[in-house]
Amino acid sequence: MDKETRDKSRGRIRRIAGQVAAIERMIEADRYCVDVLLQVAAVRAALDGLGKVLLQSHVEHCVSEALATGREKDREVKLTELMEVFSRFSKIGGR
Repeated sequence: MDKETRDKSRGRIRRIAGQVAAIERMIEADRYCVDVLLQVAAVRAALDGLGKVLLQSHVEHCVSEALATGREKDREVKLTELMEVFSRFSKIGGR
């Protein structure tokens, strides 16, 4: 992972951690269920955004390098891995 992606990911993770902590405080404070659910949706969206950043970085660096310079077996492994990631990622949030 390159430095830019790592830095961007850390910032997102910190924000997500703060959102999760806020949900915990909301539950402890017996906040209105819909308000809590909206925060849960915001965390899911933030996690999806993080996943997209990581997936883009993986494709731009790891996969493209394997396709350009790797042996055929390495390319097959990366493509299979990528298809598995796409399959799992597309199931996030019931999509």
